[in-house]
Amino acid sequence: MKRREDRALVTGRGQFTADIPLDGALHVAFVRSDVATGRIARIECDTASALPGVVAVRTAADLPALDGPVVNPVLELSGTPAFEVLARDRISAVGQPVAAVLATSAAAAADAAAHVVIEWEDDVAPTDEVAEPRIAMQGGWREGDVEAVFAEADHVVSVTVRHPRLAACSLEPRSIAVHVDRVSGALTVWLSSQTPHRARADLARIFGLDTDRIRVTAPDIGGAFGMKASLYPEEIFVVWAALQTGRPVRWHATRSEDLVSASHGRGGRLSGRLAVAQDGRFLALSADVEMPLGAWLTTSAAVPTWNAGRILPGPYTIDSVDIAMRGTLGATAPVGIYRGAGRPEAAMLMERLVHEAARVLDREPVDLRAQNLVPPTRMPHQGATGIVLDSGDYPGLVRRFRDFAEYGTLCADRDRRRRDGALVGIGTALFVEPCGRGWESARIEWRSDGSVLLATGSSSQGHGRETAYAQIVADALDIDPDRVIVREGDTELCPNGIGALASRSTAIGGSAVLEAARELRAKRDRAGRDNAPENTIVAETVFQCDHEAWGSGLHLALVSVDPDTGMLSVERLVCVDDIGTVINPMLAEGQLTGGVAQGLGEAILEQVVYDADGQLLTGSLMDYALPRATDMPEIGMASQATPAPFNPLGAKGIGEAGAIGAPAAILNAAFDALSPIGVCELDMPLTAARVWQAIQSAKQGGSA
Repeated sequence: MKRREDRALVTGRGQFTADIPLDGALHVAFVRSDVATGRIARIECDTASALPGVVAVRTAADLPALDGPVVNPVLELSGTPAFEVLARDRISAVGQPVAAVLATSAAAAADAAAHVVIEWEDDVAPTDEVAEPRIAMQGGWREGDVEAVFAEADHVVSVTVRHPRLAACSLEPRSIAVHVDRVSGALTVWLSSQTPHRARADLARIFGLDTDRIRVTAPDIGGAFGMKASLYPEEIFVVWAALQTGRPVRWHATRSEDLVSASHGRGGRLSGRLAVAQDGRFLALSADVEMPLGAWLTTSAAVPTWNAGRILPGPYTIDSVDIAMRGTLGATAPVGIYRGAGRPEAAMLMERLVHEAARVLDREPVDLRAQNLVPPTRMPHQGATGIVLDSGDYPGLVRRFRDFAEYGTLCADRDRRRRDGALVGIGTALFVEPCGRGWESARIEWRSDGSVLLATGSSSQGHGRETAYAQIVADALDIDPDRVIVREGDTELCPNGIGALASRSTAIGGSAVLEAARELRAKRDRAGRDNAPENTIVAETVFQCDHEAWGSGLHLALVSVDPDTGMLSVERLVCVDDIGTVINPMLAEGQLTGGVAQGLGEAILEQVVYDADGQLLTGSLMDYALPRATDMPEIGMASQATPAPFNPLGAKGIGEAGAIGAPAAILNAAFDALSPIGVCELDMPLTAARVWQAIQSAKQGGSA
């Protein structure tokens, strides 16, 4: 079934937040800090206030104290920084909003913002904060006598992985429009958001309003990838301005504003040691996870750190572990969840260790993995960090991978090319990923005209939920999917829900839809009605799942390197995944392809860069390198499905799989290609300059 959403989108009939008509709306432009740290000595707004079209210029002195998002406390929080809508006294990062202009047009607001003058006083240097990071959250797990195992092990391998900081770069930047009913005072908020119900709850708490006085609706969403899961200072200001003026107010971020002030992803530094027996058994794992948080904390700020630690040691049987985690503050934009949110970090560390162990033992990496995998007979399996792997046949996944990828032939061809002098390598990565815990809601109405209306508490970030949910309803009711109308992302028309994040939309949201559809069919059958009941029949459910569904995958990358330029080419990628029950193969392929593209971007191109003064050097797409169509190699995809046992669909996540497996496979392939010439250290992104320097260092007898 093709995506139902696309006809409107490709014919220009989609409606994004910036398309919402609001007569007489005021437009907001923010004046942002151009220094990373310092104290505000003076803000001069008179010139800007006098310009044509300007209604007001606001600073922190004009605002009441307003809270920010509530941080999900999955880790112990300490030293949480203050949240400020507009900087009051001290600057925390370049790009922080300091003042805001309200004007009758976007152009007038932007022009006036350029005339606001801010004077600074020197304060602590950004480099001091980098040198001595402030810990805001920490945690860990310890099981077994780890050091004793390391002391007695035949081999101990160690690696350090540094992830580049990434920008989400969704096609649609952040966007908000607000209307206030002049009679009732009720708010309607159009917001490009993955979590409209959570946004409503946060706004009600921040402004002291009842939730029934606030309607949040997420229209068409042009991507999010985790970046739109939390409220931002700019969005809170827009709502405050609408309440304060009684007029409609809107703000739509530019690409540069998103790069400098929206949440980033990754950026962590992970170190690990793996104790290995001579016969290849993995004996103990020690890991240290440090993740950046930026200057303030988003709702899910702790999730990447928590995930990166708890997922270890992934799909392997290792009884003794020592895992320490911490998140640190700094003078930068916030760092939060981004496609994978700790899953790629865990997989990268573990799979680099596996490849190092294979090198030391002179073993084939895939064979060494197979020896240490959790067998299907031990499912569900509780790991040392408390996670419960619910299902999966990891040895079967390896067998499927070997056949589908023609792995032996690929390795033989690599060896032949090496004998001819080429720098070519194969890298593999086997991972597990959690998805689908918690609750979600659905309401279905079978109407007298024969149509079926589904209202879901889940939402979309542009990833085809309307199509998949229509299929689930149609299958359960044995009707044509065209008869199913899907509503999502509107807190007034849909039941309360969580939203679109953490690969939960199908496993949890879809399961709620399925249960509601089954209940509706039972009601219809009991009433003895045909497909057009005399009166509307309604079924509503809240699906609760206390167990995560764990997907898995084994990915391969084939790369070659030009020794003269350092240019690394990804020639081929192969992905064999267990995502449980597949609702729509086309949507699954699209999700996997998109994740691979973002994983490839992290591996070879993308990096947010700050200089020593905290200035952002990658403030536009002239400087921040996104993958292009010509960077994408051939991708081979296959599946090995084992249904998840704890949700009625048997579904697992797919949206993050490509971003988890691809970068680890590519980095392992790069090491495989360069190890014959002595390269033993290499960090992402694998740009031509970085790889060339590694080659030169190896030739001179040093490390990269």
